Amino acid sequence: MLEHGESIGINRVHKLMYHAGLKAQVGYRKPRQRSEAENIIVPNRLNREFNSQAPNQSWVTDITYIRTHEGWLYLAVIVDLFSRRVIGWSMQPRITKDLVLDALLMAIWKRSPTQKVIVHSDQGSQYTSHDWSHFLKFHGLEASMSRRGNCHDNAVAESFFQLLKRERVKRKIYKNRNEARQDIFDYIEMFYNPKRRHSSNNHLSPVEYEKQYEMRLKSL
Repeated sequence: MLEHGESIGINRVHKLMYHAGLKAQVGYRKPRQRSEAENIIVPNRLNREFNSQAPNQSWVTDITYIRTHEGWLYLAVIVDLFSRRVIGWSMQPRITKDLVLDALLMAIWKRSPTQKVIVHSDQGSQYTSHDWSHFLKFHGLEASMSRRGNCHDNAVAESFFQLLKRERVKRKIYKNRNEARQDIFDYIEMFYNPKRRHSSNNHLSPVEYEKQYEMRLKSL
């Protein structure tokens, strides 16, 4: 309008759109989460030591959300800092304690750690729950938490979610949660773990990096 020497107020635009049945396009809004009281807060024992010398020394965990036409799908992951391998994951339609506990249970089942492992998270209500704390202690794991409002304390987990959304999810909206689950499973287990190269792994995939580590141990 301005380029033709005409102007129009925002109220006039709103009125014209209302009568024409038009609505403004809405972006990718973060889902609302119910805030729960904090329970158990522990120190930042990881202290940004993101490079482990062996598997099962330090794991990081976090939650993200995926948009579908059926509703939100929440994804929790456990990443081993040694190789950046996703060793546990869980996807559910609701963000609950079971979401993170199922991901951790998968990691324990896959890795069977024989020593104490630091498990680092943020201070979300799922990680400050008594269930999370008891589950860690029962399996001989040690909790660590980021400082409140400091995402850099959990940078590796954040980095994985950025890769997932940039390389696979992008701006797509899945038809339903099942379609999203299948696509995210494919990304983690068929691409990211066995094929996705990392500069921190000497440009090897997480699976290949761990294989070479095991070969070096056998040669000693």
